[in-house]
Amino acid sequence: MPYARHGLIRLYYESTGTGTPVLLINGQGITLDSAWRTIDVLARSFRVLAFDNRDTGRSSFTPLPYSVMQMADDAVAVLDAADEESAHVYGISLGGIVALDLALRHPDRVRALVLGATTPGGPTAIPHDPQTLTFFARVGAMAPEEAEWAAVPYTYGLATRRLHAQRIAEDIARRLDSRPENMPLATLAYIHQVSVAATHNQLLNIGRITAPTLVVHGEEDGTMSPENARIMAKAIPGAELQIWPGAGHAYVTDEPRADEEIARFLLQH
Repeated sequence: MPYARHGLIRLYYESTGTGTPVLLINGQGITLDSAWRTIDVLARSFRVLAFDNRDTGRSSFTPLPYSVMQMADDAVAVLDAADEESAHVYGISLGGIVALDLALRHPDRVRALVLGATTPGGPTAIPHDPQTLTFFARVGAMAPEEAEWAAVPYTYGLATRRLHAQRIAEDIARRLDSRPENMPLATLAYIHQVSVAATHNQLLNIGRITAPTLVVHGEEDGTMSPENARIMAKAIPGAELQIWPGAGHAYVTDEPRADEEIARFLLQH
């Protein structure tokens, strides 16, 4: 199995498709297996490099906390292991936070940038809804399947919940299949990655991003306010903005056209 190495951390990754590389950085607790919808779309036109973040899936788990900079350097290690000098970078949720840091500290490695359902951080970024914050403060202590189903109202748009429940079931089945069996490890990983997101702040720096950038968000995102997307699109020079009506935090599932449009954007660059 292919692994990249960053110090003592081993990062499991896979390469799918051929062409210009796209480095896919997934969100909190999301393995590359769970990102199958996005990989299937992008691999039609690109070489997709997807990996399990540290504390996730088949990559190393660590007892120590870490920073977004370390996670961004993990992503660079995957590019190095795949023998790619640069790539399009597509980060979703926590992965978008990592992608921002990567684009700012390693601009030579980023051809074009896609920021999905994420935030620049900082005191003026729009916070979570208080009810959502209360939920995510509790979810780390839930059993895996209970947590997945309890998160559905905060993750998916209303139309998907009412009309496309099978999509949600498919997502949850994939996520459960790829979770670690060791519950204490999963709980500690959750705490680590929540801390990374909570301490992230690039609001004053994102104006220095030089890569062509697309900002994507669901209008019904109950986890990360779409106002964050508008803030980033306004601050990043030349950035394009796509807000998908009826889509929640998991806009990839809610709106199948989203990744098709992202592929079009990347093909332009």
